[in-house]
This record gives sequence, structure tokens and C-alpha cells, in this order.
Amino acid sequence: MSSPHLPKVAGIDPSLPAPTHTSDPVTPPSAPGPDPGPAIQDHLAGWVSDLTTLHELTERLALTGTLEDALDELLRAGAGLVGARRGLVALEPADGLGPVTTVGLGLGRADLGHIETIPRGSASAGHLLDGLPEPDGERRSGVAHPDIPGEPELDPRHREVAARLGYSASYAMALDPPTAPGGTAGTTGIAGAARPAGRLGAAAWLYDEPAEPAERQRHLVGLYCRYAAAHIARLVELSRARATVATVQEELLPTRLPRIPGVRLAVRHSAAPRGGGDWYDALPLPDGALGLSVGAVTGSGAGAVAAMGRLRASLRAYAVMEGEDPVAVLSDLELLLRLTEPARSATALFAYYEPLPRRMVLAGAGHCPPLITGERRTEFVETALSAPLGMLSCWEAPSVEFQPGRGETLLFYSDGLLHRTGEPMDRAFARLHSAAASAPRAVRNDPEGFADHLLRTVLPDAAFLDAHRADARRADTRRADAAPAGGGRDGGAGSDYSTEDVVLLVAHFD
Repeated sequence: MSSPHLPKVAGIDPSLPAPTHTSDPVTPPSAPGPDPGPAIQDHLAGWVSDLTTLHELTERLALTGTLEDALDELLRAGAGLVGARRGLVALEPADGLGPVTTVGLGLGRADLGHIETIPRGSASAGHLLDGLPEPDGERRSGVAHPDIPGEPELDPRHREVAARLGYSASYAMALDPPTAPGGTAGTTGIAGAARPAGRLGAAAWLYDEPAEPAERQRHLVGLYCRYAAAHIARLVELSRARATVATVQEELLPTRLPRIPGVRLAVRHSAAPRGGGDWYDALPLPDGALGLSVGAVTGSGAGAVAAMGRLRASLRAYAVMEGEDPVAVLSDLELLLRLTEPARSATALFAYYEPLPRRMVLAGAGHCPPLITGERRTEFVETALSAPLGMLSCWEAPSVEFQPGRGETLLFYSDGLLHRTGEPMDRAFARLHSAAASAPRAVRNDPEGFADHLLRTVLPDAAFLDAHRADARRADTRRADAAPAGGGRDGGAGSDYSTEDVVLLVAHFD
């Protein structure tokens, strides 16, 4: 059976092949592939978002001016980047010069104490502090424990502490500041303070559930920690410089107050962050007399501290030679200042006290007038108007003589105490006068309690006193011979409560 023929149309035989000279058949288009445009845009958008986030976080970190604030900001920012809720940073510079501290985020002191009991080789932060190799051998890759209860190779103490504190995973990053060109360990920076060399410390963030940061999160927190380490290194250097200046200033001021029959002394001193030129002094003089002085050199920093030490030592020598005449003492000091410190000026007040006639003679040179207070009076001792030392070609002013009564208290202070109130000077003087007049009877006969009452009443921040008393207790533990006899010395090394020194010298007359 033959196949059927196709019908003929208009004499054309459809069975004939197409001529070879006709156009090539068109190849049908293939199915369209995915458009790469949206993927690239998403990648760029994510990249811009990451850069914006890093910019905002590093900008906030750059605004921190103290080491404590910088460490707190590092913990908060890092927790946001890796998606954790709690964390800690251990600052332990590799050069061994300190400061050494541990700060927690969402962890109390007891919690940090528990974490410190973990063997350092097992704890992620301690692992980095000891310089052990990181798991993948790459710097700043971090140490991750994604499932602490399920990692049998961990130290049992590590799992025990994690279970007690309620975290199941951790991620830690080292704080490695970039090395400056040509910088080596032992180099010095601000005021001769050593620049921190090597690893500064490590930060660890804790997860409540088993977790691990993604690669993108690791990259972001690594970049942030690199910048944070550089910023913290600068703050560590600044902290060391401030501590050095404060230590020098502390050594230049008396560590003991003399015992004079009928007079009890107390002092409160707070050094400015950069180191100021304020001083106080109390020295026994011949024939049972007592010399009291306060003063301030213009400027701040190591230069002002050194100038203060020279002037105070000279004033002590002049007081021994001619202390009965305070005007002569300040005149000699003014001459010395003009010859040895021509670019500086200073304010000073010197008082000479004889216990048997109960007579006090004092002279002032541009310094705040002392305040005497008791049951019957609270008034400023009006010293004669006089310019600061070094301001005139020849300084001279009359002295003032008065008799402090039994049970009265005489206050010498620096203008930093008045400036610290944040009020105009006339209101600050009134505030000091009111604080002295309203002192409770229980502290009027106790110079230590009276000094504390004045600081708590005059200064708006009551924590000022507590912080500086704590600094003094730490200083006393470092030097056993620094415990004052007959008075307390409360100073702060590098505290940031004020931009000026604060001096308060209290003399109570029995």
C-alpha cells in the first residue's frame, strides 16, 4: 500500500526539496537566563549597609574619651555585630605595664569572677591572651565555641561555669593594635609613657543558645575590633601618661600632716586628669609654730607639676627662714618666680600660726580668701587685694592678723573647688559659705568629717568624694608610709571628675 500524496496547490509539487540558494533556517531563541543585575545590586546594597554600620560604630567609639567608656562601647557594638546578648573584654597589655582590667556586658562582678576561674587555655579570651594559635591559623579570625555543652574536649570547668551562668556558645576576638612604622616595644609617647606593644587583650561575646557568627559577621567584627584596638591603644597610652603625672604630683605633695598641739588638720586633694599646678602644705616651724600654704601655678601637664614642685619647695625654705613675716615669704617667692619661671604666674596664700598667743598672720597673692567658721561666725578672712605672683614688676601686700577662737575651723582651698560647682564665682563663694555655716554639730569638731561634709555639700556630684577616697585608699596600699598622721590625704590619680585640681585644707583649733 503506497503512502498518500499531498495535494497539489497551484501546480507546485510540495515533495520537491527547497532550493539551496534560499536563506538559512532561523534557529529558535534559547530560553532566557537569569538577569545578573538584581544579584549585583543586592551585593552592593549589603556592602554599603556594612560600611555604613561600621562607620556609625567607629564614630561612636571615637567619641569615647576614657578607657572605661571605650571598653563598654566595644562590648555593646560587638554584641550587635555578632548577635550576642552578653560579653566581656579582658584588657591585659602584652608589655606588662598595665592597666589590667576586665569589663562585662550583662555580667556582674560575681559572674566575671566565675569566668576567671576557667583555665586560661580553655576560655576563649584566655586562649587569645596567652597567644595560643587560633583554630584556622588566621589572625583576627576569632575563637568560636558554638556548642559548649556538646564539646567534650573542653575543660570540665568551662562547661560548668557556662551552665551556671546560662550561656551555651561564645565567640572571641583578639585586640591587636596595628604596629606603627618603625615602632618597637618599649617606645615612649605622651609625657614619656610607654606605648603599648603587642596584644592588648581580648573580647568575648556569649550566646544563650548554641550559635556561631556567620562569615559576614566575623568579617565585620574583625574590622571593628581592629579599629577599636588602635583607639584603645591610644587611650592606654594616655592613661599611663596621666598616671605618671599624677604619681609625680603625689610625690611632690606632703604625705603626712604635722601634729601641732591644739590644731588638727585634714586635707582633700584631687588631681586634674592632665595634672595641675595646685599645691598645699603644712609644716612645723621653730618655737612650735605652724605654717600653712596653698597655691596654684598656671598651666597644666608635666610642666606645671614640675613648676609647682619647685615653688612649693622654695616656699618651705623661705617659711623656715622668715615665716613670722608672710609678706616677706611671698615676696621672696615672687622674685624667684620671675627669675626662674618668667613665662608663668602663680597664686599663693601663706599663714603663720603661733599656738600660745593663738595668733595667726597671713598674706595672699591673688588666691581665694580663707574661710573661718565656728558657733558664732562664718566669714571670709579678707586678705588685702593683690595681684598674682609674677604679674607685676614688684609684688607687695599687707598682711592680715586675727585670732581663731576655740572650736573654730579655718578653711584653705583652691579655686578649682569653686569652678567644680559649675556656677559663677559669686554663687560658688555663697555656696561654700552656706555649706560651712550649715555644718552639723557632729562634724564641727572633726576636721575629717567637716572636709567630707563640705565636699558633699558644695560639689554637685556626691560620687566625686567617694571616688577620690577610693583612689587614696589604693594609693595608701601601694605605699605603707603614706598614711597621714593627724589628717587624711585623698587624691585621685587620673580621675576625670574635673579639669582642674581641687584642694581643701582644714585646720581645726581646739
